Amino acid sequence: ALSLCLIPWIIRPGDCSVFYAGAPGRWRLNLKTSNLIEIRHYMELRATTLGKRMAQHPYDRVQLLNAGVKVSGDSHEYLIPFNQLLSIHCKRGLVWGELEFILPGEKVVRLHGTEWNETQRFYHHLNTLWQQWSEEMSDIAADVLRQQLADVARSSAEGKWLTRQQVTDIQRKIRHALGGLPVPTARLDAFDNCRELWRQCQSWLSNTEKARLEHNQTFTESMLEQYRGFFAAVESSPVNPAQARAVVNGERSLLVLAGAGSGKTSVLVARAGWLLTRGEAAAEQILLLAFGRQAAQEMDERIRERLGTEEISARTFHSLALYIIQQGSKKAPTISKLENDSAARQKLLVQSWQQQCQEKKAQAKGWRLWLEEEMDWQIPEGDFWHDKTLQRRIASRLDRWVSLMRMHGGSQAEMIAGAPEEVRDLFGKRVKLMAPLLKAWKTALKDENAVDFSGLIHQAINVLDKGRFVSPWKHILVDEFQDISPQRASLLAALRRQNTQTTLFAVGDDWQAIYRFSGAQLSLTTAFNHYFGEGDCCALDTTYRFNSRIGEVANGFIQQNPHQLTKPLNSLVAGDKKAVTLLAQDKLDDLLDKMSGYVKREQRILLLARYHHLKPAALEKAATRWPHLHLDFMTIHASKGQQADYVIILGLQEGDDAFPAPARESIMEQALLPQPEDFPDAEERRLLYVAITRARLRVWLLFNKEQPSPFVEMLEALGVPVARKP
Repeated sequence: ALSLCLIPWIIRPGDCSVFYAGAPGRWRLNLKTSNLIEIRHYMELRATTLGKRMAQHPYDRVQLLNAGVKVSGDSHEYLIPFNQLLSIHCKRGLVWGELEFILPGEKVVRLHGTEWNETQRFYHHLNTLWQQWSEEMSDIAADVLRQQLADVARSSAEGKWLTRQQVTDIQRKIRHALGGLPVPTARLDAFDNCRELWRQCQSWLSNTEKARLEHNQTFTESMLEQYRGFFAAVESSPVNPAQARAVVNGERSLLVLAGAGSGKTSVLVARAGWLLTRGEAAAEQILLLAFGRQAAQEMDERIRERLGTEEISARTFHSLALYIIQQGSKKAPTISKLENDSAARQKLLVQSWQQQCQEKKAQAKGWRLWLEEEMDWQIPEGDFWHDKTLQRRIASRLDRWVSLMRMHGGSQAEMIAGAPEEVRDLFGKRVKLMAPLLKAWKTALKDENAVDFSGLIHQAINVLDKGRFVSPWKHILVDEFQDISPQRASLLAALRRQNTQTTLFAVGDDWQAIYRFSGAQLSLTTAFNHYFGEGDCCALDTTYRFNSRIGEVANGFIQQNPHQLTKPLNSLVAGDKKAVTLLAQDKLDDLLDKMSGYVKREQRILLLARYHHLKPAALEKAATRWPHLHLDFMTIHASKGQQADYVIILGLQEGDDAFPAPARESIMEQALLPQPEDFPDAEERRLLYVAITRARLRVWLLFNKEQPSPFVEMLEALGVPVARKP
């Protein structure tokens, strides 16, 4: 019988004992009360001949292995290691015994037709060994779980923000550790030393978002209290709670929605100061980005004034690209003089266009069809390209279209493939007509040994992707983020690929996104985390510029577009119903007459229009008729970032120079600009929102009584009164 054993038994010479040495906790069988035949019963259990015949089951015997069992039959066998065994059941049928081995995934392996007493003996022996093995393995499992929870505690310690990415990493590590446990997780609740540890791990695998939010709320409150003095002094006025919460937010990708007058610059300055004060970054590890040179200079001045350092310098995207290329290639590229000379630039393109039409009749025919059929222009007969009026008219268009093609940066085939399907064929024809102009532009750059602005950013991305420059910046702070284009977004992405721990702190307002015509893509803001990775979004909830009535009208008007992000924007000052008023446009002189009686000399009055040529003739006599009024005129686009005590918005009309302006995009714009939202006049609405929110005290919206803008009716529906006189 012993020669058949598969398990290591030890019979000591001169001793009447047998030791089982194949499992933890060796046990002893006294041969005085047992015999060698019975030993076999503890090691193997077989179905009886009749039981096997009656059961008709694939398994008719089970053998005890070193740390498991083997269930087998004449043509089948199943190895069950202890580390996959959830439970063992011993059952008695009408005649025979039955063993059930419960495995993960609700799988059950059964053995039928065994003699009942033998089944009981085998079961008790097997269960004892399995439990002993399990107790030893539970100690190992408890150590693993304890180590994981210690790692979690370090990651989520007080004084640290817990990001979504960190939670994901914690979950991944826990799941990886669970895969290495010596016992199934389904059994961990059964062990006293594992039960509580396992439940804590489970909480990190299930209800993590609530725990993460609670942890970060506690962290935020602690930081606001601990750094109360910093937030009170970092700006000329104390940073408000919503601003401070944005500053301390530790997500790797954070969008701060900063409505008009809500203090976006204060938040950017405070964020830079916070990183320095906390020791989270050195000055050279902080990158501040603005969209224009003037905005960057203003940011620099604010940083020097409030933080007392010149080591943090705001850059434009172009100056950043230039720096990256200089560092990565040791050669400073020259910016083309054409970039800052629109007249020379347009002259070059018009000459190339004329040459193309002169030399190739097919090209001339193509241009005539384009301008007549798509643009609906009246084109002279014969050699139309010599017509001075047409040259002046087409010059800005050629300039714009070449700029869009350069911004795209891809080959002609890639441009055509990326165009919307409904315009792709026609766009392909237009690209072929534009190709000689693009070639002429590139030749001019080559002759000048220079690059244009689009080429500058493309080169910088190339330098980064080839690893010739490694980003030193741990924190990137971007102003006016709603104006970002896909090309600039690609530069940010390339920087973050260089340093995967880099945080992006983006401050902007999708309600003020008015630069699609220059390539800005609104969805980069409204779908921020889709493009820039898992992160957070918060809003500055208080405006310091306008009163509550201006805010009520402006907010109500802009949020009629469901694609705009919803956010609170409260005012500190109440305003009466007349704070926003509709007035017939022929009442402008009367309005300025009345204002001259109460507006103070130091108060600014801003006149805004959709187009520059709508500058009112009344301003020509302003110096003598209203000498004490501080009057400024500009287009609404130019007014972005401006503010005034009083704002007069001109030109709410249909027809010529309409506001909202009708869509006038050519196939080139349709194919190369970001796709607009499917909401009527979405960008024109944002333009009016920008105009209204330039005012601190009062806004007048002047409309054409014969051809009123559709915006007039919408404003009336929001409760804006129509005044018969100022």
